[in-house]
Amino acid sequence: MFYDASRFVEIIEGGRDDRTHAIVVMTPPESRRILAKGMVVLPEIQRSLDKGLVVVCRGITTAYVVEELLGITLDKANCTAGIVTDGILGSTNPDQPLGPWVIRDGQLSEQSMGDAMAEVTAQDVVVKGVNALDSLGNVGVLSGNNMGGTVGDVWPIAMARGAHLITPVGLEKLVPSVAEAARTSGQELYQYVMGGKVGLVPIMNAAVVTEVEALAMLGGVEATLVAAGGVAGSEGSVVMSLAGSDERVRDTFELVKSAKGEPVLDVPNLWPAVVS
Repeated sequence: MFYDASRFVEIIEGGRDDRTHAIVVMTPPESRRILAKGMVVLPEIQRSLDKGLVVVCRGITTAYVVEELLGITLDKANCTAGIVTDGILGSTNPDQPLGPWVIRDGQLSEQSMGDAMAEVTAQDVVVKGVNALDSLGNVGVLSGNNMGGTVGDVWPIAMARGAHLITPVGLEKLVPSVAEAARTSGQELYQYVMGGKVGLVPIMNAAVVTEVEALAMLGGVEATLVAAGGVAGSEGSVVMSLAGSDERVRDTFELVKSAKGEPVLDVPNLWPAVVS
């Protein structure tokens, strides 16, 4: 769909009844777990884990990726700065930050992200979470920092060097047009805000990994977004159909079942809960 899933899945020609079909539901935390598992098997990341740099920016989704890459458990509530929570644009505790993470030759490094970015080459990987995605594969990041925040620190360098900028993002974040959204946003544009002022920074040329690509890479199935939304804890869920050989569909169905029960994060908003 976005990240050339045809590289990872064999689409069988013929009628839909020639294949096995299934339907699955993933809440946002469950999607993030599947996205993270899919990221690990990406050839670009596997190559850099063997020899090279994987720079993972702070974020909730990217924290799941770090957990899968390193086999650790993180307090994901402290793995981001800006966040949408309590129904407003908020921020987490700046005194207890976790990340970013620099992984060199498969091992966690104590090197700073800035120093690592100074070394990034075309063979290395930068992983950045995003807040918006459109059907053309464009992505955007909300920034409350008036100098562009993390995306301002990594995107120009990654693009200038030709590094692999990979953005894992759930389909719950689909918007009609990232370009149109960016044109209507800006920290100093708004007179009334719910929470903190932010602007949407569009990102060009990122390799986007959604649930579609993750399930293709992990299970070799064709996944299609069928519906989205829910209530009573299932808000933001995605409903997806799966198609492929019986073995692949069955195994992918079990993989999604294994992510069931991924806990919802309790992330308090530490910006003043002001709507003005």
